[in-house]
Amino acid sequence: MKIIIIGDGKLGYNLAENLSNEDNDITIIDKDPEALKKAGEYLDVMCIKGNGLSTQTLLEAGIKEADLLIAATASDEINMVCCLTAKKLGAAHTIARIRDPEYADELEQLKTDLDLDMVINPEQIVASEIARLIEFPPAANVEIFAKGRVVMMEIKVTPNTTIVNMSLNNITKRSNSDILIGGVLRNDSVVIPNGDFIIRENDTIYIIGQPAKVVQFCKYIGIHIQKIKSVMIMGGGRIGYYLTKYLNEMEIKVKIIEKDPERCVELTELLPKTLIICGDGTDESVLLSENLENMGAFISVTGRDEENIIAALLAKQYGVKKAISKVNRAAYSIVIDKMDIDSVVIPKQITANYILRYVRGLQNALGNPVDALYRIMDNMVEAIQFTANKHTKFLDIPLKDLNILEGILVAAIVRKNEIIIPHGNDVIKADDNVILIVKDKKLTDLNDIIESRE
Repeated sequence: MKIIIIGDGKLGYNLAENLSNEDNDITIIDKDPEALKKAGEYLDVMCIKGNGLSTQTLLEAGIKEADLLIAATASDEINMVCCLTAKKLGAAHTIARIRDPEYADELEQLKTDLDLDMVINPEQIVASEIARLIEFPPAANVEIFAKGRVVMMEIKVTPNTTIVNMSLNNITKRSNSDILIGGVLRNDSVVIPNGDFIIRENDTIYIIGQPAKVVQFCKYIGIHIQKIKSVMIMGGGRIGYYLTKYLNEMEIKVKIIEKDPERCVELTELLPKTLIICGDGTDESVLLSENLENMGAFISVTGRDEENIIAALLAKQYGVKKAISKVNRAAYSIVIDKMDIDSVVIPKQITANYILRYVRGLQNALGNPVDALYRIMDNMVEAIQFTANKHTKFLDIPLKDLNILEGILVAAIVRKNEIIIPHGNDVIKADDNVILIVKDKKLTDLNDIIESRE
């Protein structure tokens, strides 16, 4: 596909990197020659120095033949106008990054008025992701499928976990839980396990099933999920704002620690149910004066990675059970994995997942659409959801009779209100949601899971 990206900031660069790795033809437009220099040196993309609002620049980039334009500059208004202009000039599809909370309640209207195909708000997406982690405290990561009817939880196996040194077959027999362990990360190696696979201490396992069944399984292996009742957030920016709104809906008490006095005043008006503290969240005395040790969770979401990490480590030191840190540099996540921080969120990766899902859907508009896509296990594996339809070539055939490619696991089938953890005799029917765990492959169609007879 021919894709034009306007804006070569963190998000634009990350999108260009991910989309070019999937053999798309990428052109980046930006006014900053230094930003373009980096993209030109490290990525297989075309770079154009210019203004994305300029008709001449867009024509030079080939907008008339473009399958997709993504406007990801720092300005919501510029992004909207870029998309509007691109559509007028012949771009087939457009995506705009719109971040300002003032537009949050008007996004559907904006999509209609500006003929946008997709609107993305990275801060709101990240806040939603963090809210899920608060809902399932033991999980380092939680992904949602089939409108919340299926979840995938990332859990670290500790010495106290009851399934250490047990095979998956024994775990299934003893736990009597209708769940699936769909993937294991061990010493930086990824395994799509079979029934004989034995779980070891320090493995990271990915549990898939209905939320209630996954919670039941967690209890069986010695992990008890207690509802978090109070949260302290360090950072009152957009992520902190959106996250507080989500937590208020979950009836969780929230305190926000924010440095900027003017922003504190704004937050007091925007979030009347929330206690806003003006102070430095990395100052131990400030945190202790606000009863840090009594908090159910601590979340650091400032714009400074180092401060987020330090504050989260401080919270763990004082006994907070769930500490979540936002980092912008993906390289930091590898280091943080060795630390005592429960979860790390990387906004640009989360946003890229959303857009990759959309792009793969465009690539396969007439086949089986991609409904959800998450990259897990340090981005080495994808969890992907398709909807089976009349184009699916293996409907009503038992899975045991299909020649499914190596590295692909059918993890769950959602059929109306029924959740199926599949076995060999189960079949895929039209309109089923099919959730797959995929290693070393980029799927755009459900039919790609079976080996071609050719």
